[in-house]
Order: sequence, then structure tokens, then C-alpha cells
Amino acid sequence: MSVVITVAPTGPIASKADNPALPTQPEEIADAVADAYEAGASVAHLHFRDSNDRPTADPEIARRTINIIQDRCPILIQLSTGVGLQVPFEQRAALVELKPAMATLNPCSMTFGNGEFRNPPNEVRRLAARMLDLGIRPELEIYDTGHLDECLRLRDEGLLGDSRVQFSIVLGVKGGMAATPDNLTTMVRRLPPDAIWQVIAIGRANLQLTALGLALGGNARAGLEDTLYLGKGELSPGNLPLVERTVSLTRSMGLTLADTAATRQLLIPS
Repeated sequence: MSVVITVAPTGPIASKADNPALPTQPEEIADAVADAYEAGASVAHLHFRDSNDRPTADPEIARRTINIIQDRCPILIQLSTGVGLQVPFEQRAALVELKPAMATLNPCSMTFGNGEFRNPPNEVRRLAARMLDLGIRPELEIYDTGHLDECLRLRDEGLLGDSRVQFSIVLGVKGGMAATPDNLTTMVRRLPPDAIWQVIAIGRANLQLTALGLALGGNARAGLEDTLYLGKGELSPGNLPLVERTVSLTRSMGLTLADTAATRQLLIPS
């Protein structure tokens, strides 16, 4: 099976003060995504920023960014409904009304760094139901073992549709699971046998755990949302080097890249 590579160019936390190459405005994000597509990425995981570079769920900013990207390349769009810790859940959830092919679904509230990531159970279920009504494929972001159990409850309640369930195993966020091989292998063992998944390793363990995830049969994600560095003390000069590194890693392991057609068939079955 081919490997899907997702580019995550921006994220909700880092700023240009952390890495000046971080894209925050629609044209910058579109440039980063188009470059990643040319390098081999087939999915773009999108966060948006306002004119002051703050995380936003403004639908006009989101729509403008998506339109610029789609004018540039045929990469598949996945919207984050996480958006940012200070953005109310109702505004975050409203992004699905743009009807992207895919969007993230966070099953649980949690401590996230020095903040609180609020995902109340009833609101999560309403969002899951709305995504199901709109035909939007959810990517379930799980930061701890109990998050997986909650996702399986959503599945059993019929809120995730009939297709194979798709997970992102997020490691390295303060408040969630540490970025260790043991935590990754434990989570992979507990996934449903037919699950589609990728590891998202935050920070210094990004490359090693991406390699382990590929070896275990997962997909991969790359970009400045997950790590600002190419190596110890070496800021990445953009998203492209991180994507190119992941593409090279994938190929060096004898794996093939999924193009957009193969990715659509896998992640968005009709």
C-alpha cells in the first residue's frame, strides 16, 4: 500500500518569532502547500491566521486560502477544527460548513501546553453528526489512550460513518502522551485492525517516530506545525525541507508515495 504524506504548514501555536519561515497569511500558506505537493505531499492539513497572525476560524480567510491553494495544485484539503486554544468551539466547528473533503475531529478536552483544549462531549457528537451529514471524512486526533476509547465509542454510536476509521496519533504535546517509541507502539496495537493512521510527533522526536510509524505501516505528516527544526539548533528554512526529508525517508524504506488519486481512494472512498 502506498504512503500518504500530509503537509501541516502552520499549526496553532508557533509564531514567526519562533521561526520566521512559518507561513501565516493565505498566499504564504498556499505557496508552502504548492511546494509540498510538488515534492510528494497529497494532503494539506490547514490552520489559518488573521492579519495579526493569530489563530482564526474566520470562514472568509479559510475560503480565500483554500481557493488560492486549489488554483495552484490539486492537493486534497483537510481543515483543522482545532484552530487554536483561544477560539471558541462553536467557531471552530463552523469551519465544516465550508464542506472540505476532510476535517479533524478531536474527541476529548485536555491540557495542551499551558492552556486548555476544550472539546465537550455533547458538542463533539454534534460536530461528528454534522460532518457525517455533509459527507466530510473525519481524522480523529488522539493525544492519549482514553482518546482512542472515546473515538471507538463514537464509532459504535454510528457517528463516524461506514468507512475505515482514520486516526492521527499525536505524541509530544505537554498534557498528552510523551513522544516515545513505546507509546507509539502501544497505541498502534490498540487501533482497530483496519484503521488508517499516521503518527504526528511534535518536536525533537519527529524524525525518529515518523520513521517508526512508517515501519509499522502508518502514513506520515511533515511541516512546521510539528517541528520548527531540521536538526539540533537548525531552524528549518520552510516547510519544503521537512516534506522533502519525509519523502526521502519513505523512499529509502522501499515504500511508494500515494498520489492524490490514490489518496482520495484511500481516505475519501465514495
